[in-house]
Amino acid sequence: MSRAPRADAQSSAPHVADSHELIRVHGARVNNLQDVSIEIPKRRLTVFTGVSGSGKSSLVFHTIAAESQRLINETYSAFVQGFMPTLARPEVDVLEGLTTAIIVDQQRMGADPRSTVGTATDANAMLRILFSRLGQPHIGPPGAYAFNVPSVRASGAITVERGDKKTVKATFNRTGGMCTRCEGRGAVSDIDLTQLYDDSKSLAEGAFTIPGWKSDSFWTVRVYAESGLLDPHKPIREFTEQEMRDFLHREPTKVKVEGVNLTYEGLIPKIQKSMLSKDKEALQPHIRAFVERAVTFTTCPECDGTRLGEGPRSSKIGGISIADACGMQISDLAAWVGDLDEPSVAPLLTTLRQTLDSFVEIGLGYLSLDRSSGTLSGGEAQRVKMIRHLGSSLTDTTYVFDEPTAGLHPHDIQRMNDLLLRLRDKGNTVLVVEHKPETIAIADHVVDLGPGAGTAGGTVCFEGSVEGLRTGGTLTGRHFDDRAAVKETVRKPTGALEIRGASAHNLRDVDVDIPLGVLAVVTGVAGSGKSSLIHGSVSGRDGVVAIDQSAIRGSRRSNPATYTGLLDPIRKAFAKANGVKPALFSANSEGACPTCNGAGVVYTDLAMMAGVASPCEECEGKRFQASVLDYHLGGRDISEVLAMSVKEAEEFFGAGEARTPAAHTVLGRLADVGLGYLSLGQPLTTLSGGERQRLKLATHMAEKGGVYVLDEPTTGLHLADVEQLLGLLDRLVDSGKSVIVIEHHQAVMAHADWIIDLGPGAGHDGGRIVFEGTPADLVADRTTLTGEHLAAYVGG
Repeated sequence: MSRAPRADAQSSAPHVADSHELIRVHGARVNNLQDVSIEIPKRRLTVFTGVSGSGKSSLVFHTIAAESQRLINETYSAFVQGFMPTLARPEVDVLEGLTTAIIVDQQRMGADPRSTVGTATDANAMLRILFSRLGQPHIGPPGAYAFNVPSVRASGAITVERGDKKTVKATFNRTGGMCTRCEGRGAVSDIDLTQLYDDSKSLAEGAFTIPGWKSDSFWTVRVYAESGLLDPHKPIREFTEQEMRDFLHREPTKVKVEGVNLTYEGLIPKIQKSMLSKDKEALQPHIRAFVERAVTFTTCPECDGTRLGEGPRSSKIGGISIADACGMQISDLAAWVGDLDEPSVAPLLTTLRQTLDSFVEIGLGYLSLDRSSGTLSGGEAQRVKMIRHLGSSLTDTTYVFDEPTAGLHPHDIQRMNDLLLRLRDKGNTVLVVEHKPETIAIADHVVDLGPGAGTAGGTVCFEGSVEGLRTGGTLTGRHFDDRAAVKETVRKPTGALEIRGASAHNLRDVDVDIPLGVLAVVTGVAGSGKSSLIHGSVSGRDGVVAIDQSAIRGSRRSNPATYTGLLDPIRKAFAKANGVKPALFSANSEGACPTCNGAGVVYTDLAMMAGVASPCEECEGKRFQASVLDYHLGGRDISEVLAMSVKEAEEFFGAGEARTPAAHTVLGRLADVGLGYLSLGQPLTTLSGGERQRLKLATHMAEKGGVYVLDEPTTGLHLADVEQLLGLLDRLVDSGKSVIVIEHHQAVMAHADWIIDLGPGAGHDGGRIVFEGTPADLVADRTTLTGEHLAAYVGG
């Protein structure tokens, strides 16, 4: 083999193409960023840190990654762009040196019951092809093994308009794998009728026990009582069979009530449409409580929860059906697929093995492919999204991660660090938003934003190496080497919450007594059974207030004041001071500016191009009618109050003419969780993940309950904020509450009065209690993974 001659003399001048080694950002003003200008090295690992709300996500996700995505989208035709999300150019003067950005964020996956870990990662698609080629007996193409595909049969006449019109007979068959009973959901719902009505009463006597169904309501109660289909004066238990069928199941029927045309519909379909078809998290608390009481979900008796019909369950490879394969722990499934040797499907087996091995490598080998994606935590969802990128051959790509260590035990953080470094070493730029010192420590370049949060943040406080950060004097630098000490004295329990025979998911008949009146921390590696134990056996009990990791929902019309219920006492105070209706002081009701409907901005839709949002000229972005702004409380109008920070508003409503105890109490809770800098009217869509978590915590603190359950409250919290959170937990316990925290952060473990450690591993290697006792005992014991890492953390 001959090669072309190559000149030995290399030009001393570098090639002009090699000069683009930096991503340059100049004059970024997205959200709270204050004309930020930085230079980020390419093909390096850069960590962005700073207190929650300092502008990290605004810089990394909403500026750099958003502009990269927008520029890539613009390479497609206008027709294709019409089907894609429209992105506006971020508010920034100059963005140079961008590469293709792949975003791996913590957004929860869809909670649709038909979305599973397997469907989200394409592992299911490959398994379906595998079984359609090798499964015995053969039942059909890959779709025949899919629980999302129903079987369809049709026949009839069709007209083909080609030359002479010709009518032909046609039949159509498609074999799907969906279970017909549960429609691929794996569970069937059963409505408890005793929660809907009292059958000893008649409709006229107010038999309905459904929240919000008032006896004088045209649309609910009266349409049943005055429909003419039912006897309103007969107790429901005395209804005839026909009356009962009409009452519960009748199809929509037009009826007249006092001359008004209304639609009568059976009670069960009406409740299903009005309450059960909606996302539970979006319902009001009392409606959500009713739904949880009235509806029970049980495993489908026909498919035994596999979601699949009889056909796909009968087709097997070596005695294993696709339902068995999806139900296996992924680490076991990877071993089974690894033992298959079939040359006819060799390329498929190679790709499937790589995907399953990636699960194990990233620490998710304890999951199964049939696990609903909506049940994954934020950290698990992010790692599932990483699967498809681990074996990628792409280089010179920008990978953007949002707290990849969220939900990870200290034991697993090293594994995540190795993956980030591997992506970098393949020639990619890796940008990570992170708070954990273990991940900040491996950075090639650190950008620290702050100095505070909200309007007090948005500037670059430090840019450089990890060693420079340590000595840089910034808030992050000062707290970088902080280590909480193990408590010398712990509180004495006032009682115990007994759990007996817990067997949800991977738990193995766990018996444990959780002490009350103290700060109890439940820990263990990811997948060891912590959430299964606490949410499965504690959260549903009376007097327990559970604050899980589910995202809070809200549009740009929602803000901290509306979400926490703070706006109600404020509106009433304004109404009382001015002798008018409270509804006037709502931008979503009577007081809204008629031009922008209370949004504060006017949107212009430009089809496939980014829409334009311009401030409303009528109200100048204040969202209210001019006449409403003439009403004052304590010298301020409603728009000025909504522009206040929590801290300002706490002083304003705490004394003087504007004194409103109900509002002051809510504001005190917001300040307690470290949100004193938030403005009351700031849209929820602009809050960071950590801010949303604490806003949720502040709201739930209002609920009456003796036991608080918190699921990883340190997610999204800066090192300096963890100290404030520990103070809040102490205040809750000292006020007589019992606090149970599911947590991996060593500072919270060290601060606990009692620790329950699950393990020893994840999935079927976990599900057992491996330690119970004080943090000092755990450090001295060191027989568990948690004990080893806690001992190293406290220097024990």
